[in-house]
Amino acid sequence: MRSEPRGSEGAWPEIRRVPGTVVIKRTGVPMRSRALVGMGVGALSLSVAPVLIDLSGTSPGTASYLRCALALPLLALLCAPERRREGPPGARHLALAALAGALFAGDMLLWTAAIGEVGAGLSTVLVNVQVVLVPLLAWLVDGERVTRRFLLWLGPLVVGVALTGGVLSDAVGDEPLLGTVHALLAALCYSGFLFLLRRGGLSGRVRQTYLTVTASAGLVSLGVGALWSGVTFAPGWAALGWLAGASLTSGVIGWLLVAVHSPRLASHVGAVLLLLTPAGALACGAAVLGERPTPLQLAGCALLLASGYFAVRTSTTDDA
Repeated sequence: MRSEPRGSEGAWPEIRRVPGTVVIKRTGVPMRSRALVGMGVGALSLSVAPVLIDLSGTSPGTASYLRCALALPLLALLCAPERRREGPPGARHLALAALAGALFAGDMLLWTAAIGEVGAGLSTVLVNVQVVLVPLLAWLVDGERVTRRFLLWLGPLVVGVALTGGVLSDAVGDEPLLGTVHALLAALCYSGFLFLLRRGGLSGRVRQTYLTVTASAGLVSLGVGALWSGVTFAPGWAALGWLAGASLTSGVIGWLLVAVHSPRLASHVGAVLLLLTPAGALACGAAVLGERPTPLQLAGCALLLASGYFAVRTSTTDDA
């Protein structure tokens, strides 16, 4: 069984039978509140990784591969109790997780390339169209509804993303057309990854699913990165330390929290909460790298966070 969005009658969706999935029982507002907090913490943990990757000075292929490889041992330890308790996932479950991992690798590689081609601001804006694409995928594939209030706040929210990313700045990169293509492809990969990660979590064995996702992403990053930007297995102790930090904050803490909690929230709510990541990255860049946000970027952060808050706050009481 799986959950679908519910109207004004409660905080959890109504249940509909779908072969191969399990029931997520309605347990009321407290469990949903924990899911909201978990997703928020996960999104903010993800915001630290871009700064650490920048400090590592490594290529997209090296950064993407080592982030995954360094996370695997700790994730395997975290998976052991779940495997003993629930058993291993089925073949179909693992296949979907492997596909999600391949999409995640595509997102990491393409977005990193787009930064230099179209500029950090515009590439960030383009990748964050996931806030539209993830609920759209859930609607098309699962028949999941979105709320009227979410749709009303979508316009201000997208404007907030644009301003936060610095879309009005002069940094447009050296190859804007190619960079736009790369960023849009990254957004598609990112949205597909988020959708499959959430869908896999509905079937239980969340930690084992995410372990498979990470292993798949590492293998794809290694193969594609070696052909595209090159992969260095020993980038130096300093670079390795920065990438280990990125692996812990994003690969172990951030995405594992997202994997655990996103199945307990409507898809549009999870998509909005992930917009905390670019806002957090902006703050980290200012504190660590000395980047100074413009007044427009600060206004964008405020608009982004306010839009996300109100969209999530009313999402369980206003159905479309």
